[in-house]
Amino acid sequence: MSEGTSLLSTQQMGTFDESGNYIPRVITEDNLIGTDLTALVGDSVLEFEDGDLVVGTVVKIDHDEVLLDIGFKSEGVIPSRELSIRNDVDPSEIVSMGERIECLVLQKEDKEGRLVLSKKRAQYEKAWANIEELKNRDEVVKGVVIEVVKGGLIVDIGLRGFLPASLVELRRVRELQPYIGKTVEAKIIELDRNRNNVVLSRRAWLEETQKEQRGDFLSNLKPGERRHGVISSVVNFGAFVDLGGMDGLIHVSELSWKHIDHPSQVVAVGDEVDVEVLDVDFSKERISLSLKATQSDPWQVFADSHAVDQLVYGRVTKLVPFGAFIQVGEGIEGLVHISEMAAHHVESPDQVVTAGEELWVKIIELDTARRRISLSIKQAADGGEVSEEYREAFGSHAYDSEGNYIGSVEYGEFTPETEAQAAWAEYATEVAAKPADATEVAEVAEVADVTEAPDDVEITVTVDVTDDADASEPPAEPS
Repeated sequence: MSEGTSLLSTQQMGTFDESGNYIPRVITEDNLIGTDLTALVGDSVLEFEDGDLVVGTVVKIDHDEVLLDIGFKSEGVIPSRELSIRNDVDPSEIVSMGERIECLVLQKEDKEGRLVLSKKRAQYEKAWANIEELKNRDEVVKGVVIEVVKGGLIVDIGLRGFLPASLVELRRVRELQPYIGKTVEAKIIELDRNRNNVVLSRRAWLEETQKEQRGDFLSNLKPGERRHGVISSVVNFGAFVDLGGMDGLIHVSELSWKHIDHPSQVVAVGDEVDVEVLDVDFSKERISLSLKATQSDPWQVFADSHAVDQLVYGRVTKLVPFGAFIQVGEGIEGLVHISEMAAHHVESPDQVVTAGEELWVKIIELDTARRRISLSIKQAADGGEVSEEYREAFGSHAYDSEGNYIGSVEYGEFTPETEAQAAWAEYATEVAAKPADATEVAEVAEVADVTEAPDDVEITVTVDVTDDADASEPPAEPS
């Protein structure tokens, strides 16, 4: 043993009393005096039941589960499906190592002896309390759109909130995918904890926030003025137009001057249109619009370009017991009464015409106020002035100054390109094919090229001059 080295401890040893008795050093103090040992043991053991909330630390992350240390005899396991309200999530995107999280006890011990926990259910419990409070205060919730489902969107508000497609915007949207990942604010319109059902309305929130703006917008709208907009929705009873601040409705009756079966025959979503404001209802915040008011009234156009006693070409659209309806223009129909179908007595319209048949008729009455046109097949057979559109189709060479037909036309290889041209070509062919009285025809007096004909068509006009008639007077129009 080297010098200066001692086998005695440097710590204080026991002491001696006055009588020389040794008093050992107190190594451990009794700090349990007056304490219930059973209670101390109970406090050191974690007690909980199914449905309780516990807090723990993440100690392991796998692809299908997460282990959580809550101070129990074994770690608790959180299945990946119980990590989030989102479907098919990666656990590493939801939690991280060492993170302290709150979970709900699903099963204290499963068949494998494991403690099963749920982070998602713990969020539900806390979220429901918060959602109910917000609903009672009529406040909004905010969350991220996480999924597109049938009929709408799922919003993460601590639980799965359903946002119907019809309530996403002020007007219904058809493409919902662009909303994924966006944070939205919405009002709670339905809450049912027993069914775990929360229905949201972003439209209600938008309407509330834009109420003042809508009032200003409506006050600046005046009946009779025209506005530019975009078709935002097409429904059975009409089409909605986004006017840049609010949507207005074009009723199906205001979409077109002619009859339509469905608004989609006239407009489609995304179409830009000019509309006229018909009415503004401030109390209901409704705007009535018209598309046809911005267009020419075809009845007035027809009345301006036609007159009684003129011949027009039409198509039979419908047979009725008292006559036949004839379409004589775009969206314009007139009636040939059964008494005007033929010179002889007619029992039924189908004795004279059939649906779809095309023929010439004469205008015998034009009532634009009641939108009625009376036509005659019988009087058309007597000839008369041909309406302007048919004269323009082939030039003025075949008509006199009063619009009467004055000659036959040979078209050569001409092929009609329009319905009007085809109609007149057929009419002219019928006239040319009529047999003439041999005693009335003396000779062909004149053959001439007509300069008014289309550039690519060579037309020869033949005028027949009779022995008895004055050559300067044109023959009567063929019937």
